[in-house]
Amino acid sequence: MAVTMNDVARAAGVSLKTVSNVLNDYEFIRPGTKQKVLDAIAELGYEANLTARSLRSGKSRTLGLVLSDLSAPYYAELASKLMTVASARGYRVLVEQSAATAENELNALQGPFRQLTDGLLFTPLALEADAIAERRGTKPLVMLGEHIADPRFDLVTMKNVEAAQAVTAHLLAGGRHRVAVVGAAADDRAGSRGLRLTGYRKALAAAGVRFDPELVVPCEWRRDAGAAAVRSLLESGVQFDAVFGLNDAVALGAMHELLVRGVKVPQDVALAGFDDIDEARFASPSLTTVAPGMDEIAERSIGLLLDRIEGVESGLDGIRVEAGFELKVRHSAP
Repeated sequence: MAVTMNDVARAAGVSLKTVSNVLNDYEFIRPGTKQKVLDAIAELGYEANLTARSLRSGKSRTLGLVLSDLSAPYYAELASKLMTVASARGYRVLVEQSAATAENELNALQGPFRQLTDGLLFTPLALEADAIAERRGTKPLVMLGEHIADPRFDLVTMKNVEAAQAVTAHLLAGGRHRVAVVGAAADDRAGSRGLRLTGYRKALAAAGVRFDPELVVPCEWRRDAGAAAVRSLLESGVQFDAVFGLNDAVALGAMHELLVRGVKVPQDVALAGFDDIDEARFASPSLTTVAPGMDEIAERSIGLLLDRIEGVESGLDGIRVEAGFELKVRHSAP
């Protein structure tokens, strides 16, 4: 028997009107009351009734997008592009921040947020493939990023290894022999960090340059962390003549630290990043970086998800898409 709003109201211990207000996002509801209703919706699986509030077809024409942190420039720009592409196809996008915690990722995967959407674009960082497979439900799901590379799921990602190899090869071709890589640990193998570090190591090997773990500096992918990492590298006395930040935020933080310490970029130290966020073009000097095909990622991921929703693509096997990339050579590493 279908779950009704009355069932939700009884489970939450509130009135039918309160349930309606929560579903319509009425702003003057006490947070505790709202949470009780949302918990009841999730527990009872009030999906059919939520969907019935939308189009006759039973589709909300709404997509879900789960990202770890919208303050990260790459994620903010990607979300904007995804919304633009979805809008052109007649869909809107609801965004949920997970803070890279398993609890938040689970809530987004199987809670009310998922029920309000026709399909989900998911960037998991905490959950593993088996946990997602157990809770994926029946609605289409497309993975973004590198954390999960499992044939059970559709995946749209970037050429991390090849792109990182191209950046490193460019620095080496410019006469740099001691390229520090900032944003990974020397033993990283998986995820974006591990894949980009693998590309770095491949470029070194191709150029006949020995891998030196002292040149690999771990840090979070933020500007302040990139600055701190380069500060520690300078203070350690380790010699380097180039820095490859594993994302642009790290690289821009590294650039700031080098410049305030009187290290000239690129004369003394060449510098490159990864992602080609808008700020990279306007830094001084402008940042050499990789454009990882963000427009293509947005187009292909929305297209694949809508093909699943609309039944154009009905195969059981997961589809893997790798977007192309372009090396953007600018003043920080000409």
